[in-house]
Amino acid sequence: MYPRIRDLRQDADLSQISMAKLLGMSQTGYSKYETGENDIPTAILIALARFHNTSVDYLLGLTDVREPYPRKK
Repeated sequence: MYPRIRDLRQDADLSQISMAKLLGMSQTGYSKYETGENDIPTAILIALARFHNTSVDYLLGLTDVREPYPRKK
């Protein structure tokens, strides 16, 4: 999972500082998610999935399909 969030961030040409600001947290806190030092809270997983237009399952490595599921209306 951790390499996927790093790769998605890099694909979006964002620094850890920029991504952390988008999530309302410190760069150090975000960095610990990318390295696996800290588990990622559900709310942050959802925010990352929405930002990167993918699914939480993709972020967690449960699927290799990057497209998100249809959203609730």
